[in-house]
Amino acid sequence: MNLNKRDLPFSQLWNISFGFFGVQIAYSLQSANISRIFATLGADPHNLSYFWILPPLMGMVVQPIVGVMSDKTWTKLGRRVPYLLIGSIISVIVMCLLPNAGSFKLAVSAAMIFGLIALMLLDTSINMAMQPFKMMVGDMVNEKQKGKAYSIQSFLCNAGSLVGYLFPIIFTWIGISNVADSGVVPDSVIYSFYVGAAILIGCVLYTIFKVKEMPPKEYAEFHGIEDAPETKKTTNVFQLLAKAPSAFWSVGLVQFFSWAAFMYMWTYTNAGIAETVWNTTDVKSAAYQEAGNWVGVVFAVQAIGSVIWALVIPQFKSYKMAYFVSLILGAVGFISTMFIHDQYLLFVPYLLIGCAWAAILALPFTLLTNALKGNNMGAYLGLFNGTICLPQIVAAVLGGVIFKTIAMESSIAMLGIAGALLVLGAFSVFIIKDKKSMD
Repeated sequence: MNLNKRDLPFSQLWNISFGFFGVQIAYSLQSANISRIFATLGADPHNLSYFWILPPLMGMVVQPIVGVMSDKTWTKLGRRVPYLLIGSIISVIVMCLLPNAGSFKLAVSAAMIFGLIALMLLDTSINMAMQPFKMMVGDMVNEKQKGKAYSIQSFLCNAGSLVGYLFPIIFTWIGISNVADSGVVPDSVIYSFYVGAAILIGCVLYTIFKVKEMPPKEYAEFHGIEDAPETKKTTNVFQLLAKAPSAFWSVGLVQFFSWAAFMYMWTYTNAGIAETVWNTTDVKSAAYQEAGNWVGVVFAVQAIGSVIWALVIPQFKSYKMAYFVSLILGAVGFISTMFIHDQYLLFVPYLLIGCAWAAILALPFTLLTNALKGNNMGAYLGLFNGTICLPQIVAAVLGGVIFKTIAMESSIAMLGIAGALLVLGAFSVFIIKDKKSMD
């Protein structure tokens, strides 16, 4: 039997990635509410960006480790599933603890330390649970169907984001309290994490029960591997970097500006719109918590914009022009938030920001793989993941200084700076040497 010719039914392609829906709910709850949680606990706005160092740092460490270890793992449960299951269980536990950091009657410093440890564990476990889904598509889907499989995964990713972003405001609408005592996270956020945790484990278990990974012999036949020589070779990372095509570095430069910009969006949107729309900087006020709920709504609008723009990108004649226009639209969105004082008008800039997000998710890897000959493809893509994580770490480290000196302690000004970063990223696109156009 020639396994390489085998097509999977749509239901199996769906089942492989379905657990990603639950994992993405957890990730969106984290990204939309971390600044709100730590500000509520008593974090200094000058230091708020430092709390965002952990997520990309853990991603930079955990995802390559999971990849290397799972490549060498063969169990009755499967190859990737053990890491998926362990990561999901830890995520569920931590999701029930993190939003309660202020509810255990700890001192502010102790609550902050508890929250930091919980955040570190949550991001580690989310990364551990997220990576296997991407790997299982590569393991089990033939080349002809991979585009469809990753499209399903992208749809589930955006759907999970929408649900996670909207949970706090939905719970507020049905009567769950959106205010709490000083230093305590509101029940609307706490219950969002509880329900998100339940959905996460349910979706992951669905994938585990519905999907059976290939045993070693079948896997080797499917991929045309005889003696798995790749496991016997060692790859010198420094030699790979020295021989990397120019696109690796030029696309990486665009990535630097782009991911730094979105790091500031995730960090400062809550305080920024509270400042301009709700006219408050008091994290203890009901108005600040209302702004926190609205962050979920505008992030959901951003996700919708991303889905719509993803359909427009293929209409461009070149990847570079699509990339440039998308980032410029995102920059206009970020900068315009500084001048909007109506919560519903915020939908417009966040739709534009969604255009940039669609391009950032789709185009960098396309431009890079066009420049690679095929040798060491996986190694280069693994190294390229650093262009996602490193700029977020740099942005988080410098965020406090920029907030104090350039933004003059204005959170909404930090979104303007995010727009300026996207402009720099957009013009950096023209440095890239693109060998292929869109056909």
